[in-house]
Amino acid sequence: MDNAAIDRFEASRGRLASLAYRLLGSAVDAEDAVQDTFLRWQAADRERVEVPEAWLTKVVTNLCLDRLRSAQARHERAVGAWLPEPLLEGDPMLDPADTFEQRESVSLAVLTLLERLSPVERAVYVLREAFSYSHAEIAGILDITESASQQHVHRARIRVTAERRRGGEADPAAARRVVEEFLAAATSGRTERLVALLTDDVTAVSDGAGLAKRLLRYKTRERVASYVRIGFKPTPAKRRLAGGDPTFHSALVNGSPAVLAVVDDRVVGVVVFEVSDGKVASLRGIAAAARLARLNEAWRQYEPDAPVIDAW
Repeated sequence: MDNAAIDRFEASRGRLASLAYRLLGSAVDAEDAVQDTFLRWQAADRERVEVPEAWLTKVVTNLCLDRLRSAQARHERAVGAWLPEPLLEGDPMLDPADTFEQRESVSLAVLTLLERLSPVERAVYVLREAFSYSHAEIAGILDITESASQQHVHRARIRVTAERRRGGEADPAAARRVVEEFLAAATSGRTERLVALLTDDVTAVSDGAGLAKRLLRYKTRERVASYVRIGFKPTPAKRRLAGGDPTFHSALVNGSPAVLAVVDDRVVGVVVFEVSDGKVASLRGIAAAARLARLNEAWRQYEPDAPVIDAW
C-alpha cells in the first residue's frame, strides 16, 4: 500500500476510533475495530472507492455491529458483567466535543443507556447525534432506507431521553467541589451526611474491585450510602488489594465528575458520578485493571491538581 493511501487512512483514524468507542463502549475493542478497518482498506480496490471517508465509516460501523451481535458480547452484556470503559478528559476518543449532544453521547450514563437499544438503533443514534450524519448518509452506511433511519433514531431518542437525567455540564472546578463534598461525607463515618448528598432514586453499580463475576448493584439512598461508606473505609486488606496507600484525586471522566484512587502514579479505581440538581444521582465504580489501561496511559501524561485526600 502506498504512502498516500496510508496517509488517507491515518487522517480518518481518530474519527473512526471515536465512532467505534461510542458504538462499543470499550477503547480496546474500538482500537481493534479500527485496526480491522485498516486491514480492509489495505486489501480493498481503492481505485473504486469514490469517497474514502464514507467507505471507512461504513466498514468500521459494520465491524462494530458484528461485535455487538457476537455471541460473546451478547453473553457478557446480558449477564451483567459489563460497564463502559472510562476515559480521562482530553482523550481524543471523546471527540467530537463541540456541542452538548456530542459531549453527552460519550458520558458513561448515555453509553450505559445505549446498551438497551438494538445494535442498529445504537448505530443510527450515534451517527446522527454525535457525528451529525444525514439520514441519507446513515441509510448508505447501514444499508437501510432513510425512513428506517428516521424511525430508528426516533425510537432511540425516546428511550434515551426517558431515562436520562440532565444535570448540566461539569467543569474541573465543579467536579472537584462534588468530589470534595462526597469524599468528606464518605469518610466522615456518618451515613446521614452521605444520604443527604444523594437523590431519592440514586443508584450505584460496581465491578466489585474487579473481582466480582457480576456487577454489584445498589438502590435506595440508605443502601448506596452504606456501600459507599464501607467502600471508602480504609483497611489493611484494601491497601493490599490496591498495592499500597492510595491518594484520591478529582478529575473529569467521560465529561462527568469522578474520583480516582491512585497508587504510585497508577490509577487503581475510578468512581464516576452523575449529578442531578446538585445531588448525586448515580455512581459507577470501576477497578478492573483491564478497563483502566487506557485511562492509566493518559494519567501518566496528566497534570492533576493536589489530591483531595493524600493520606488514606
